[in-house]
Amino acid sequence: MRPSLSEALPYPPPSPPPPSSQPGKVVICLAGRHAGKKAVIVKNFDDGQGNRRYGHALVVGLAKCPGKVTKASDAKTQARRAKLKTFIKVVNYQHLMPTRYSLEEESLRTVATMDVVNEGRDARGKVDATKKKAACTAAKAALEAKFRTGKQRWFFSKLRF
Repeated sequence: MRPSLSEALPYPPPSPPPPSSQPGKVVICLAGRHAGKKAVIVKNFDDGQGNRRYGHALVVGLAKCPGKVTKASDAKTQARRAKLKTFIKVVNYQHLMPTRYSLEEESLRTVATMDVVNEGRDARGKVDATKKKAACTAAKAALEAKFRTGKQRWFFSKLRF
């Protein structure tokens, strides 16, 4: 009798691939206003939650990448070029493309929460975006500090395609 394939292999079978939607994973948004922009997963909801019954993730991303900063330029120019814009959004997994990179930033997890995104409406039905603006400003400060360290250069560069 021939041994089964699993018995014949000298090594264990490969384990299933890790989930690509783990917090800290860098993704590229594929649809909507921020299509083609890089983002970081802050919190994931694999089975859905509330009125979103599909798998989705809370992401913090770069709406505008910083410019090229060189040592030769003066401090004012460096400060201007180091500016970036951020966004905080809940995105369906179908509209995210995971990359091989990850960005560990603990301050983003405390800044971006679901109640920032799901703000209440006032009596007239208009959205009050003060919490979200404050969270975007705090995320911007955290990502600018990360940019100044000089690491994670791929995340802060513009996608060329």
